[in-house]
Amino acid sequence: MFEALLRRARGAVRALRRSAEGTPPRRDRLMDLLRAVAISMVVLGHWLLVSVTYRDRIGGESALEVLPWARPLTWLFQVMPIFFLVGGFSNAASLDAYRGRGGTAVGWLLGRTGRLVAPTTTLVVAVGAAALLARTLGADPRTVGMAVWLACVPLWFLVVYLAAVFLTPLMLALDRRAGLAVPVALVVLVGLGDAARLLGRPVLGQANFLLAWLAVHQLGIAWREGRLAARPAVALPMAAGGLAALVALTVAGPYPISMVAIPGERLQNTSPPTVALLALAVTQTGLALLLHDRGNRWLARPRPWLVVVAVNSAIMTIFLWHMAAVVIAALALYPTGLLPQPPTGSAGWILLRLPWLAVLAVILTLLVAVFGRTERRARPSPGTDSARTGRIGALRTATTVTGAAAVIGGLLGTALAGQGAPPVQMLLVYLAGAALLRFARTRPGSGDRRRRQGG
Repeated sequence: MFEALLRRARGAVRALRRSAEGTPPRRDRLMDLLRAVAISMVVLGHWLLVSVTYRDRIGGESALEVLPWARPLTWLFQVMPIFFLVGGFSNAASLDAYRGRGGTAVGWLLGRTGRLVAPTTTLVVAVGAAALLARTLGADPRTVGMAVWLACVPLWFLVVYLAAVFLTPLMLALDRRAGLAVPVALVVLVGLGDAARLLGRPVLGQANFLLAWLAVHQLGIAWREGRLAARPAVALPMAAGGLAALVALTVAGPYPISMVAIPGERLQNTSPPTVALLALAVTQTGLALLLHDRGNRWLARPRPWLVVVAVNSAIMTIFLWHMAAVVIAALALYPTGLLPQPPTGSAGWILLRLPWLAVLAVILTLLVAVFGRTERRARPSPGTDSARTGRIGALRTATTVTGAAAVIGGLLGTALAGQGAPPVQMLLVYLAGAALLRFARTRPGSGDRRRRQGG
């Protein structure tokens, strides 16, 4: 068995090397590095902040609740804006390239979402099956509910990112018509949502969950379209201006310092996102622009580029499963007494973060080894679809739109369930949507299929 695993590992390394060596010269490698760094920092931040307790049952809290001094550190660890910035850049570039080969927006959407939906479906099915098995075996329903909630935390961001992907054709068209006025308008709308929340109308601010992240995604589109030049004359004012606004809004203004949600706070910067978080996003965008040329020159070296390719080959699996690793580690280490439970923030607690991180890294590596194949198999084909008319084209478009709505709605309903088992009907809605997208992707015949058949 060990020899088989070793052979598989060697094969994977050879495949990664071939992929790294076959990178097109025109590829903007910094985008891949930024994506890898963003997800890695999100994972590390979540792992550091979670503080698990075990008395009668597994519980926990965010370390930020009892460590006010750590809240400014979230300015470093809140890098999800980088992920959406890179997403906007990459989605615009991918859509343009696909259309250049004769493909349609619908065909691009189906291919682009394949690598997102396939590993997500694996997570949803696996977590649902594990929860059902645990309840059948008599596990405490509150413990099962909390475990499911923790494992599904990544679905929050995935809901919004999927929505941004499906809106990319529209947002790219808007950029080419109105330019930077589009993200500016979105920022204004986010500010109006914040004002409604401050005035006691929190419902009106819920649209910021989409509007704020869409604004960052739009900055990525603008960057790719050449509206944000990777020059110090542009990058430095963005970084400095964003930082100044961030300080003014948080230190002097009404927004909290923490860029991560803290339970019980009247106003939070991520739930839903605020203009303070957008100020951080502008700062990070300026820094990314500043590092662009130097970063690409460094990534031209084989070794660092191979590492970046390796991380990106399983980036969605890493993101989706990193909180499931927390659940597994908590159940293995705390009820058994293998890991002590000093008070959160004490010297002992801080020292125990190191073995905690090491265990989580091992568990996540195993999870990626088991479930990462789903993501690799779901990579979109470089082929194209031809523009279709009549019933076939209309059916494919309707199936895609319906499937996308069901996937996003099902994930949203699952994420909103809180610390309890997600509603079965929401899981079924998601699975139905995933099935519709798969059907639209494989029927009725793609351009790739016609080429295989000699058409």
